[in-house]
Amino acid sequence: MKTEFSPQVPGARGLRHPRRRFASVRTIVAMMLREMVTTYGRSPGGYLWAVLEPVAAIGLLSVAFSLAFAQPSLGTSFPLFYATAYLPYMLFHDVANKVSASLSFSKPLMAYPAVTYVDALLARFLLNVMTHVMVFAIVMSAIVGTLGSPVIVNLPGMLNALAMAAALGLGIGTLNCYLMLAFPAWERLWMILTRPLFILSGVFFLYEDIPPEFQGILWFNPLYHVTGAMRDAFYATYDAAYVSPVFVYGIAAVTLAFGLMALRNSHSELLL
Repeated sequence: MKTEFSPQVPGARGLRHPRRRFASVRTIVAMMLREMVTTYGRSPGGYLWAVLEPVAAIGLLSVAFSLAFAQPSLGTSFPLFYATAYLPYMLFHDVANKVSASLSFSKPLMAYPAVTYVDALLARFLLNVMTHVMVFAIVMSAIVGTLGSPVIVNLPGMLNALAMAAALGLGIGTLNCYLMLAFPAWERLWMILTRPLFILSGVFFLYEDIPPEFQGILWFNPLYHVTGAMRDAFYATYDAAYVSPVFVYGIAAVTLAFGLMALRNSHSELLL
């Protein structure tokens, strides 16, 4: 029997994996650009609304609560107090919602072999995280700039709070992506279950302001750790000792792992 050997090109095997990686990066970038045009390019003002919406919300909260209270629970600035919780909460909320709809949003593109379900998840995750980080930087810079006294920000603590919000949004969003495709009623149920989160995540009150009998229950809300960590980073006199990054990242990792495993086994059938 005659065996034919194909010539080997030096370094050819080593080029295959980088090419696949670069192709995946190009796919993710292309999907991000597509969503930028779809989400922001078709509305007057585009990205301007991404900044104006939280500014309006923080302004309304500040005016409403300033009429009822002489000063917030921390410091003297209502906008700073509410922004340090509202902005990371909205980062989690929007990332989780956008990631959960990733495969439905990119369903026409999933027919191409170069596009994977992971590309769709990462594209929406990265775009929305970058958008919220940009909004956070603009809004917080404007608020801090208008204060009469300087604010000493714990930069590692601030970045950790943003990272916890983003990781939690990715994990829960990925798990919900599977659940909403497999069980359509879960989307409506999830909306009902999460409506109280805005109130129960530390946007309005500090963890220490809550009666002790409820603190043990709300500790298991990972978003309270996110908002507490952010306020800890902006207020030098505040020590959020209850915050546990391990707990938050643990929930993010577990939900992400289950979501990815479920999608890997059934995403093709669910998109039919």
